[in-house]
Amino acid sequence: MEFFTYFYEDEIEQFFYQRPQFFNKYTNRELLSYGLGATLYMPATRPNIHQEILSKKHEGLTSLVIDLEDAVGDNEVVKAEELLIREMLHLKLELNKGFLTFVDLPLMFIRIRSLEQLKRVTGRLGQATNLLTGVVLPKFSAENGRELLETVRRIHTDEHPFYAMPILETASVIQKETRMEELMRIKQLLDQYKEHILNVRIGATDFCGLYGIRRSADTTVYEIAVLRDCISDIINVFQRYDSPYVVSGPVWEYFSTKNRMLKPLLRQTPFRERYGAEGLKWRAKLIDENMDGFIREILMDIANGLTGKTIIHPSHIKIVQALNIVSYEEYIDASNIVKAATGEIGVMKSMFANKMNEIKPHYYWAKKILLKSQLYGVLHEDYTNIDLIKKEVYV
Repeated sequence: MEFFTYFYEDEIEQFFYQRPQFFNKYTNRELLSYGLGATLYMPATRPNIHQEILSKKHEGLTSLVIDLEDAVGDNEVVKAEELLIREMLHLKLELNKGFLTFVDLPLMFIRIRSLEQLKRVTGRLGQATNLLTGVVLPKFSAENGRELLETVRRIHTDEHPFYAMPILETASVIQKETRMEELMRIKQLLDQYKEHILNVRIGATDFCGLYGIRRSADTTVYEIAVLRDCISDIINVFQRYDSPYVVSGPVWEYFSTKNRMLKPLLRQTPFRERYGAEGLKWRAKLIDENMDGFIREILMDIANGLTGKTIIHPSHIKIVQALNIVSYEEYIDASNIVKAATGEIGVMKSMFANKMNEIKPHYYWAKKILLKSQLYGVLHEDYTNIDLIKKEVYV
């Protein structure tokens, strides 16, 4: 897998100072944890999933989750399991024919309902389990987590890694009186299985459901007070420098237009100054399709240290990738900070003469930026994220 495979080679050279690096499920876990990008969820009842993967139907897709949990009705569980197993066995058959290899596959996960279902499905899949990068563990808690992680550990082999991605979305996490105790218990549990944890995910929809809230396309998760407070505590616990995890941005639920009440969330200036009247027309199209709220939330994710995002529509893939790419200025600052971490100096002026880089306070940030830059690449100085969105999504 590789981000931005929808660009031609000359476009990669045009836009990128450092090109994105190839990765797959066998990539080092620390680096791979930054490689989820836009993780597309699809119900296990969806037909012909293996054909969509083989044909690369969703341009730019690097990770997907086949959902046996909330996307499947309670009366559909048996059918969903049968379809999932059938699709994975079809895909395994294509590998056996030599038409593709494990490294050609996107990062694939299944989201399960229970420990029993995980054991049952992987047992029936047999060697086809090796097609999967891992399992998504919904409603993860300190109480139910250990047996699940032990099962993941047993499935994992050096030849075919198998990872867990726990979702934090239970009442004990969102409710203030139990939150910190539960988060710390979960963190202590995950630390015991860290080599098997790819990243930590936030279940914003389930959290909202516990309070009868549904945010609109004009509203980011950071504007829902109870969600904002909970996300803040999750970041506080799981992104600490001494034992960090990659935390992914929560799902964005909207993919079509609607009438709006609030002002658009995209400024005119970046579009007008770079593209003139044509840029303003393109901005209007983003707003018409309610992508401005989505873009705003991704930028807030990144500002809060989150990487990648859960999505439910393929039209979101390229926007998530384009906004997560590392800028030239970020890359140069991060590189210089890491190089200067010898104890000889404590602070230096940025090469861009617009900020001070303090070595110790910014070192952890710099290491994260350099890891992220390996997979997403680094933009040339003359280009911005807007150029990538415009080039591939709306031209």
